[in-house]
Amino acid sequence: MPGYADDFGPFDGHIWLNCAHQGPLPRPAVEQAQKALQQKAAPHRLPRSAFEEVPARLKKALGALVGCESDEVILGNSTSYGLNLLVQGLRLEEGDEVLLIDGDFPATVISWLPLRTKGVVVRLLKPRRWPPTADEIQDALTDRTRVVCSSWVFSFFGCAIDLDAIGKVCHDRDVILVVNGSQAMGARDLNLSKTPIDALVSCGHKWLCGPYGTGFAWIRPDLLETFKYEQAYWLAHMAPPVPAYELHDDVGAARYDVFGTANFLNFMTWTAAIEYLLDKGIANIAKYDDGLVEEVINRLRSAGYRLVSPAGQPDRSTLVLFSHEDAERNRLIYQRLEEEGVHVAERDLKLRISPHLYNTPQQIDKVTTLLAQLA
Repeated sequence: MPGYADDFGPFDGHIWLNCAHQGPLPRPAVEQAQKALQQKAAPHRLPRSAFEEVPARLKKALGALVGCESDEVILGNSTSYGLNLLVQGLRLEEGDEVLLIDGDFPATVISWLPLRTKGVVVRLLKPRRWPPTADEIQDALTDRTRVVCSSWVFSFFGCAIDLDAIGKVCHDRDVILVVNGSQAMGARDLNLSKTPIDALVSCGHKWLCGPYGTGFAWIRPDLLETFKYEQAYWLAHMAPPVPAYELHDDVGAARYDVFGTANFLNFMTWTAAIEYLLDKGIANIAKYDDGLVEEVINRLRSAGYRLVSPAGQPDRSTLVLFSHEDAERNRLIYQRLEEEGVHVAERDLKLRISPHLYNTPQQIDKVTTLLAQLA
């Protein structure tokens, strides 16, 4: 069994099963955070080269994570940052349509709503079941649909869409597919060179085990070149050794980086976390996580709970949503778990367990035994 748990914590006896909310920092990331604090406390320790090296190293790690060139990575501070770039940059006209999923996480929906003031139709598809299928997406497309935006894994339902199937449907109709990967990146493997999506946005503080206030985006390079929104960050356009007051045409995706790309405390820390995950192997982590999820599901069933999220592949994710037969009891069960130092999530009278590589089978056994007693 992989020894992932030894690289996290200490948790002081608590069991953290809420990675869908916050992922803890691995120890290499904690060490980098401490280094960044020491450098800021005594700035003579901070090398000038860090202004270039810190974002470059992070982009290299993110590129390796998703299978793209490092200079195609856009650094952000959230999922919403990448979505806002798309809302500002895509050449959408009055009457064009953006198709979203009714029930998706608010950030994936609300970011697009300002387009309504420009006459763009923002329409919600209510799925017949979860997750929405490629056929449902295809049936919902109209001649005016220009963009489909969806989470890869849905926070409130614990299921994953078929990226390849939905990507093919969108591309066959010349529709841009935007994917929110926040509940998947770090727990599911992805290669952008092989997956038919046009834009990926994600935060960094969940399954990527980074600090809050981190995120990234990837937008297909030829699509990015059509953007009507021009962002001018001085560090991206500065040509050494002599700064000039002009914009450069060869900046590429870096022109859309969040301002302050040498964010030492956050980005040094997050880079170490991603490098740690890459070293362990995302495919290995995904297999380990799925084993934990399988055990959670089996034990919940035997304890008499009703499963809300999918029980099997390919729709299943690392988010397990379930309920007591009397849904009103879920809040009390959640409170009792908190009192025992077990941290899950309670969402809309449903309970959610989201384990990641720092959890162990022994913890799953302890928590599900406690849940059986509380049932």
